[in-house]
Amino acid sequence: MSDAYDLVVIGTGPGGYVCAIKASQLGLKTAVVEKLPNHGGTCVNVGCIPSKALLHATEMFAEAGSSFADLGIEVGTPKVDLKKMLAHKTKTVEQNVKGLDFLFKKNKIDVFRGIGRLAGAGKVIVTADDGKEQTVAAKNVVIATGSDIAGIPGVEVAFDEKVIVSSTGALDLEKVPERLVVVGGGVIGLELGSVWSRLGAKVTVVEYLDSILGGMDGEISKQFQRLLARQGFEFKLGARVTNVAKTKKGAAVTFEPAKGGDAETIEADVVLVATGRKPYTEGLGLEEAGVELDDRGRIKTDGHLRTNVEGVYAIGDVIAGPMLAHKAEDEGVAVAEIIAGQAGHVNYDVIPSVVYTSPEVASVGKTEEELKKAGVEYRVGKFPFSANGRARSMLQTDGLVKILADKTTDRVLGVHIHGFGAGEMIHEAAVLMEFGGSAEDLARTCHAHPTMSEAVKEAALAAFFKPIHS
Repeated sequence: MSDAYDLVVIGTGPGGYVCAIKASQLGLKTAVVEKLPNHGGTCVNVGCIPSKALLHATEMFAEAGSSFADLGIEVGTPKVDLKKMLAHKTKTVEQNVKGLDFLFKKNKIDVFRGIGRLAGAGKVIVTADDGKEQTVAAKNVVIATGSDIAGIPGVEVAFDEKVIVSSTGALDLEKVPERLVVVGGGVIGLELGSVWSRLGAKVTVVEYLDSILGGMDGEISKQFQRLLARQGFEFKLGARVTNVAKTKKGAAVTFEPAKGGDAETIEADVVLVATGRKPYTEGLGLEEAGVELDDRGRIKTDGHLRTNVEGVYAIGDVIAGPMLAHKAEDEGVAVAEIIAGQAGHVNYDVIPSVVYTSPEVASVGKTEEELKKAGVEYRVGKFPFSANGRARSMLQTDGLVKILADKTTDRVLGVHIHGFGAGEMIHEAAVLMEFGGSAEDLARTCHAHPTMSEAVKEAALAAFFKPIHS
């Protein structure tokens, strides 16, 4: 196999393209297989990047219509040009896609267009759109095919991406719906719900669990829900959806209490089904190659991201763990290093997550609920942004910082931030935790004044002794 590639990556989403670039940088002869016209996968094309473009645009619209006047800025009543807003989103995606094209060329990575599937040891068959096939020899293969919309368990949903939409269709609505029902109270549903709520839609969230953002720290979740309610969201929690159907005027969602009771139906102009995602493993030849899956349809891997088949690895949404782009990227780097003979590693205990609402919610590490379940004794330090000078100056006083530290060692076990810029502030906590730092370490680190990040320092002070400013 002297003429074989050292590595072929199937899928060029965040995990796949990062893996390929890192492998090439390490001297491996690398190729990628991509079935879509553009690199970047769901994240770049119809997920992370376009949604953030709309989130930012609608945040600016909301600011112009509310707090600008309080800051002494008179702009009149702002108006939305939805066509231009969507054009901004599209332009942002195009810029990112062009950036990836450049990176592949820069790093001398060969690109095969089509659907890739395993075909025995050291072979990947690529089927192009016209049906033509070619076989690519590969010493190692990394499966990085990402995930797809999951739908509603037990309920058949007919997506038309106009009235009944997935996260993809929710990014391209031709007009602002008067009534939007979001099925699913997770990150995707709340972010996209926020976009259309700020533009004038009445948003109702129907969620099976008794709380939104199920895995989030309970205290933060409750405060976050109260804030969204103040912004106009309505919540139907503990509700099991039994039907989603189009009607003459739009669509209707029928649900019943998860613990039993009478059914209820809500009419809507648009229904967004955002109940999570599932690993994309169809057509990859996994069964024929003997690659094992777990009971949730994910590819089984060991601590080195290897499958049970020699020379076949998997990363990102197709394996266990949070379905986050940056988790996939870290795995992409790690597996490239492993294949190159280095000690690639991912610390799954320090992977931050962010909800890009306004204000944001960010977390890293353990929640209180997880620590209690594990029987870990801990201390809690909290500090509200309402007591932070910079937050007051920007009219961004909603939320708090919450730090959980081991009661005996003071090592920081979890950090949760609800507030403006939380997605940027969380990373100092991640760095601290990566090196096993304590609450006192963080509290004694000088923070510039005035900054929002001072609230992180104050929460750390509260965790190991007492805060100064509350």
